[in-house]
Amino acid sequence: MERRTIGAAALAVGAVGLGCMPMSWAYNGSRQRGDESLRAVHRALDLGSTLLDTADMYGPFTNELLVGRALKERRQDAFVSTKVGLLVGEQHIVANGRPGYVRRACDASLRRLQTDVIDLYQLHRADPEVPVEETWGAMADLVRAGKVRALGLCAVGARGGRRSGGRLHDATIRQLERVQQVFPVSAVEAELSVWSPEALDTLLPWCETRGIGFLAAMPLGNGFLTGTLTPGEGFEPDDLRARHPRFTAEMMAANQPIVVGLRRVARRHGEGVTPAQVALAWVLAQGRHVVPVPGSKQERWVTENAAAAGLRLTELDLAEVAGLPRALGSWD
Repeated sequence: MERRTIGAAALAVGAVGLGCMPMSWAYNGSRQRGDESLRAVHRALDLGSTLLDTADMYGPFTNELLVGRALKERRQDAFVSTKVGLLVGEQHIVANGRPGYVRRACDASLRRLQTDVIDLYQLHRADPEVPVEETWGAMADLVRAGKVRALGLCAVGARGGRRSGGRLHDATIRQLERVQQVFPVSAVEAELSVWSPEALDTLLPWCETRGIGFLAAMPLGNGFLTGTLTPGEGFEPDDLRARHPRFTAEMMAANQPIVVGLRRVARRHGEGVTPAQVALAWVLAQGRHVVPVPGSKQERWVTENAAAAGLRLTELDLAEVAGLPRALGSWD
């Protein structure tokens, strides 16, 4: 698989990563099976999808434990990214950016991941009660201590900005400008897909001009862009899509022309090419430091996603995708 670099340190990863969250959290809880997910991780590494993206809050903690089982056997094959800064309660999620907590959380992640060093340690969300510079400074100390190789930051949630018409990533860029004064940012993780392209406006250009890697979260639109979801079929209560404004039956039906367009482009590239692969190839075409991180928990989808790294979209393809209808949601 093609290799891409993250940050000024030129950390090399496979062009398509693996989002591990669905293996333990947020999607179809009844279908989560540890052994099956472990096989999916091994398959990803076999195919060159070396970036494994997890977080301590996924589960919580169980996702890191699962990834740790794979790392115990194949640490040299993997680039592990995990996150800090969010705590999961019974019915709520809260931020914690206190330096002492960051240090303890890193040590706990290292134990669960069964490794001596985390390749990319990301701030999941800034704590509104703690200056972000203090949190980032504690994370920088972990790099100096040899526990972490590089630091990243996840984009601030953008749903409110989308509803209000504001520029979605202004708050994230302000945070980035602050923490960059403390210690270099190697990567930013934010949503980027055919149906959520807003990062192209300001956030991705900001990263490109500074040599910062961009991890594209949800590059398959939470599964919608795969074309495998049926409008009105419904989701399990613990599935985040059950409350997502683009996954009502009405909105899924209204957005089907996007999948139809991706399928049309796929057909031009031959039998077996899928809408999901076109969606990932579109993300890959947005910049040489962009790495899509599709979530998956099955070998078959990992294999399909990895193959997208070899799909080259033509100018005609890219123009056709750019001309697809804007995705609708209940906020529109």
